[in-house]
Amino acid sequence: MSAGDASQDLQTLYGNNHGWLQGWLRRRLGNAFDAADLAQDTFVRILVSGRMPDAAQSRAHLTQIAKGLVIDLHRRRVLEAAYLDALAVLPENFAPSPEERALALEALLLLDAALGSLPAKVRETFMLSQLDGLTYSEIAAQLQVSVGAVRKYMLRAALACHAALHPEAA
Repeated sequence: MSAGDASQDLQTLYGNNHGWLQGWLRRRLGNAFDAADLAQDTFVRILVSGRMPDAAQSRAHLTQIAKGLVIDLHRRRVLEAAYLDALAVLPENFAPSPEERALALEALLLLDAALGSLPAKVRETFMLSQLDGLTYSEIAAQLQVSVGAVRKYMLRAALACHAALHPEAA
């Protein structure tokens, strides 16, 4: 398929489905602005991937991508709310500047994405260690794995977090 054909296919897909997708998202989100953004992001994902769905499967394909974007949006908002709640309890003289808050939130989102891409046991191991303060032995017992496996999982999670925060070093 030539680049011109692919471009025409994307234009056809967009023309035939953009309004429908935006309406579907608006009903799901209850917000026209978020729906418009996510509808655009859905088509951008298709453009970037270079994989055009068959005409018969186009709406199912668009819906699948859009559902993932809705989940990402909700996760991002939950993370932002938790961060803002944590900031609200800080004394005013310890509160970060708006720029520092934006940088911290960006880092949290990068870490969330990095951890979200890991297998469940690796992610859970990291969370049990870093958030719950469990020892490697306690984590091993809870997850029914060896302490050596916990060490490997922690290394994998730490490397993923480092790569997310320092992409130039990866």
